[in-house]
Amino acid sequence: MLRRTGMIGIALYCLVPFYWMVVSSFRRTADIYDKSPIPAPWSLESYQAVFEEGVGFGQSLGNSLIVAGVTTAVTLLIGTMAAYALARLTFRFKNLILALIIAVSMFPGALLIVPLLKLFTAIGWINTYQAMIAPSMSFALPLTVWNLTTFFRQLPYELEQAAMIDGCTPFAAFRRVMLPLAAPGIFTTAILAFIATWNEFIIAVTMINDPGRQTATVRIAQFTGAAKFDTPFGTQMAAGVLVTIPLVLLVLFFQRRIVTGLTAGALK
Repeated sequence: MLRRTGMIGIALYCLVPFYWMVVSSFRRTADIYDKSPIPAPWSLESYQAVFEEGVGFGQSLGNSLIVAGVTTAVTLLIGTMAAYALARLTFRFKNLILALIIAVSMFPGALLIVPLLKLFTAIGWINTYQAMIAPSMSFALPLTVWNLTTFFRQLPYELEQAAMIDGCTPFAAFRRVMLPLAAPGIFTTAILAFIATWNEFIIAVTMINDPGRQTATVRIAQFTGAAKFDTPFGTQMAAGVLVTIPLVLLVLFFQRRIVTGLTAGALK
């Protein structure tokens, strides 16, 4: 009973803010401070304001998708092979390399803003996608390598030996045998990397001045109200819902794949 109560409490703690954001997004601007749990009356005024001409929120969503998608794909490509090598190969200073990899992710992003801004200005990367992708990879790659290294270590080495006895090269054994078994860990890591990149703000707001390249998180922060010092809470709530929906759908989709991968791995 106590365990169930704790789970319900945690669920409410996580879901209530999102529910209130959804409810507020359907209120009229005049009713934004209403405390009722259900909007009365329902209104799409905030959602219309998000996509009105000149705001360009749809383009910002596309920019976020490009940056998060490319970052996740490249991070998985590099991180999977690096994690496999660290899990299977024996060489000196391997533990030191793992410690350095995880230490890189401990640096706050704010500390890297000035050197990155100076570097990207010198090489002409300001207002480009790579100015957001490269720093995001530096944050997502350590987590990817660390998680997948632990996952590959749990897989039996005899599976690779059996594949190589059947004629597979080491790379073919990795691609045909180990990758399918590691699918649950890879999908989970992809979710974490995508969410972290999708929600990234400080790098994007510093490196991008061109409205056509700004991500959704930056565009939400730049919404303005009717008056000079007016905060458009309704518009920001609606934009927050639109930004969160792709993450919710992504998690639900990959959760099914994770369960399938775990079952297939157990049967094999």
